[in-house]
Amino acid sequence: MAIEMKVPSVGESVTEVTIASWVKKDGDRVKMDEVICELESDKATFELPAEADGILRIVGQEGDTLSIGEVICRIEQSDAKPAPAAAPPAETPAPAATPPAVESKTLEITVPAVGESISEVTVSSWIKKTGDTVGLDEIICELESDKATFELPSPQAGVLTVVANEGDVVPIGGILAKVTVGAGAPAPVAVAPQTPAAEAPAGNYAAGHPSPAAAKELAEKGISPQAVQGTGVGGRITKEDAQKATAAPAKAPETAAEPAAPKATAGDRVSRREKMSSLRKTIARRLVAVKSETAMLTTFNEVDMKPIMDVRKLYKDKFKEAHGVGLGFMSFFTKACSIALQEFPVVNAFIDGEEIVYNDFADISIAVSAPRGLVVPVIRNAEKLSFSGIEAEVVRLAVKARDNKLTLEEMTGGTFTITNGGIFGSMMSTPIINAPQSAILGMHNIVERAVVINGQIEIRPMMYVALSYDHRTIDGKDSVGFLVRVKQLLEDPMRMLLNV
Repeated sequence: MAIEMKVPSVGESVTEVTIASWVKKDGDRVKMDEVICELESDKATFELPAEADGILRIVGQEGDTLSIGEVICRIEQSDAKPAPAAAPPAETPAPAATPPAVESKTLEITVPAVGESISEVTVSSWIKKTGDTVGLDEIICELESDKATFELPSPQAGVLTVVANEGDVVPIGGILAKVTVGAGAPAPVAVAPQTPAAEAPAGNYAAGHPSPAAAKELAEKGISPQAVQGTGVGGRITKEDAQKATAAPAKAPETAAEPAAPKATAGDRVSRREKMSSLRKTIARRLVAVKSETAMLTTFNEVDMKPIMDVRKLYKDKFKEAHGVGLGFMSFFTKACSIALQEFPVVNAFIDGEEIVYNDFADISIAVSAPRGLVVPVIRNAEKLSFSGIEAEVVRLAVKARDNKLTLEEMTGGTFTITNGGIFGSMMSTPIINAPQSAILGMHNIVERAVVINGQIEIRPMMYVALSYDHRTIDGKDSVGFLVRVKQLLEDPMRMLLNV
């Protein structure tokens, strides 16, 4: 009797998933709740456990995209008597691996499709080298697109031959490397999975077994998976577990201090060259293009931040208690901009060929400094969100940016951008437009200055704000009017609540 396993429902808006990798192979004996594969949706990656004991028969291959409810594999169940007889085969995977070893074959590893608008990627670094033996799903290299950096796992176990070098730009579908399956390659692979399985007292494959991303993180830190407690399904080690494992790596820098010492004591003037990442090259290319292809101007104003600071002081504790998020400055600026964009639609428009595209919605991009470079996630329909809704989105996107988990969908399609150089101490700047948008608002640091209020000199917390805009579509009247409206809303937050 065979049980059909189907793609489970993983979210209200998710209609299909992609098979990222098979943890178990066709013909392997699996146990109930044992992780057999990893699935990816456009939102997240998750593990699929076996629904029964038996022999695995794979239906969907790695890279296949399946709809929710579609059959992904079958598990053949046998009678109670054959079950004990399964013990000897469990110990003899090596003979089973012998036939493929005789039929040595080479598989090409190509660049996968990583986004609708991405046609090429850059090989950032090779984690494995030519001649290395790699296991199934083992991370072999890092690729960079103009949107994000991602890891590439090996689709098969075998001996790796690198084709594309580090720094090479390879089109989607282009060959990155080759994996030779057979001729002794299965032998080390068979040993790798057996070791954790043998050491797991509970007999659970997932226990103590790191995900591909976690394995790479632990390898970089020099930490053994056995030293990490997994919190994933069945005790599997997740990437978050690997990131939190910081005890062991603290010793690594100490050992590295010896080679570093001669450089410090030598007193030499040292220069070094580092290859620009694909992300940095793309940022540079786009910024130069914006400067040369747009008629960019910047208009300035200043905002008295005291009213907002007074509101935050009065309600920040109650706000957090009621909504579970803090009340920051970004929600005020995002709300003010979304209102002003509806009143000045040309600021929310962009040029497409010989046409101007006007948007009746405000998808506001928030510039965030991430570990790998500047990223700009988007808050969708900001004009419809409450203050708490905006703050929740800001926190969610900032955390994902910090962990390099932003998706392409979350970083594309904005209609207007806000950037906050003030968190780094900037007092005044002229931000560059985030093409193809037509305008960007720059926030700066808050400084107490003497200003005249109703004929009296007072000390007020002031912030300079800057609006860079494309003069091809936005006239000076609209740009100045937009910024004045933003200032008006920020200096009297009640206007945003009353929509006046």
